[in-house]
Amino acid sequence: MRTVYVIGIGAGDPQHLTLQAVAAMNRVDVFFTIDKGEDKNDLARLRTELLERHVTRPHRVVEAGDPERDRAAGPGRYEQAVVDWQERRESIYERMIADELDTDGCGAFLVWGDPAVYDGTLRILERIAGRGAVTFRVESIPGISSVQALAAQHRVALNRTGRPFAVTTGRRLAGEGLPAGIDDVVVMLDARNAFASLTDTDIDIYWGAYVGTPDEVLVHGDLQQVKDEIVRIRAEWRERKGWIMDTYLLRRRDG
Repeated sequence: MRTVYVIGIGAGDPQHLTLQAVAAMNRVDVFFTIDKGEDKNDLARLRTELLERHVTRPHRVVEAGDPERDRAAGPGRYEQAVVDWQERRESIYERMIADELDTDGCGAFLVWGDPAVYDGTLRILERIAGRGAVTFRVESIPGISSVQALAAQHRVALNRTGRPFAVTTGRRLAGEGLPAGIDDVVVMLDARNAFASLTDTDIDIYWGAYVGTPDEVLVHGDLQQVKDEIVRIRAEWRERKGWIMDTYLLRRRDG
């Protein structure tokens, strides 16, 4: 039976790659990649570097274009827009696995961060396998997520003693505010500076963009004092690179 690995490769630092990931990569016959356009060529180059540095067995790389996604979808349409996009990706993944992988072959998708943290690859493969048109088993290899990398670079723990922390999205933060009763909140996928709309005066922010890469940018401080600086930095780097990948921790101060 075919085997498809979903391998977390970390947040951007080549040294984030784990020994388990390297071992799995050296069992792979075909690496499946999605071309996300010229703006993100530096991400593609890192994938290529990892393969050249760590994979010693013969292998092929099969690439397909990423389907268009409606990123302007407003309230009430966002989830459907994501579902539509993932369904188009399903068709691409299914075709690549069926056409490019022998019935006893081993393929892999290399995903940023950790496959279990805000990445849809495992769900897509589960749906493909459930349809039964192509038979394969899935193995997931964990990686260092941007959340872990952010905390490490700021030298903080995500939780405080005996207290929970939450992970949410910028869209939910903008619509619902901070989760009730939780004082430590990690925010991902914030395309619209949701943090800047918060009026709380007792919150610190630990923000980072391109964490683990040579372009890493970090800001930490009182939210009300540094939020304009973060908005400015985000705009400058988005203009410079054509994309931005950032994460932040909001922490309510004790007392």
